[in-house]
Amino acid sequence: MFRLDGQVAIVTGGANGIGVGICEVFTKAGATVACWDIADGQAVADRIAANGGTIFYQKVNVTSKESVETAVAEIMDKHGRIDILINNAGIIRDKSFMKMTEDQWDSVMTVNVKSLFVTSKAVLPHMIAAQYGRIVSASSINAMNGAYGQTNYSASKAAIQGFTRSLCREVGKHGITVNCVAPGYIKSAMTESIPAEVVAGAIKQIPVRRIGLPEDMGYAYLYLSSKEAGFVNGITLHANGGIYPI
Repeated sequence: MFRLDGQVAIVTGGANGIGVGICEVFTKAGATVACWDIADGQAVADRIAANGGTIFYQKVNVTSKESVETAVAEIMDKHGRIDILINNAGIIRDKSFMKMTEDQWDSVMTVNVKSLFVTSKAVLPHMIAAQYGRIVSASSINAMNGAYGQTNYSASKAAIQGFTRSLCREVGKHGITVNCVAPGYIKSAMTESIPAEVVAGAIKQIPVRRIGLPEDMGYAYLYLSSKEAGFVNGITLHANGGIYPI
């Protein structure tokens, strides 16, 4: 298995769903994980630590420059390095387009897209100084497929792919790779808000015949965050069980 021994990783949105899966997989791989979330993630961090993982929780608003920079400074003071940034935080505010409010559009764009600007700007100086880093962000199958009632969410996840392809060209010379993962249907609070019959219908279309688990996504992120993936740059890794083969 790919190892992250001695490395420090930030996982945004780490207290729920896919974020928890990433934190669990990364700590098992030897990383020290900073679990960032606006929600209380201390219980998640305590549970993972009780199972042998090295993890700590920081309450961080990823849309706030001040909040992010404060958290980054604390990590650098204590650990002296940041090797990996996982931009996993995201929200949905679903509504058909003609009923969607400006606030529903703006809130999704702020959390899902602006956060990448804020977090990456904060960690990149430290990665550049170290001449090494991995930035991996969360796109979605709906960036390609689209989805009824998700013009805001789908647009935000498509923007993440453009961000990834552009930033990788700027920082690759510093030993830093920038990639993203596009999950399909994954068991999380988001999918649990989808009607059961819709999820059941989707599973029938997935060649592996099951919904994805947070742990599945953790391993996808682990590969892109590893030293072994140093020649993989600017890609979207589609992790959807084959429902949208690329």
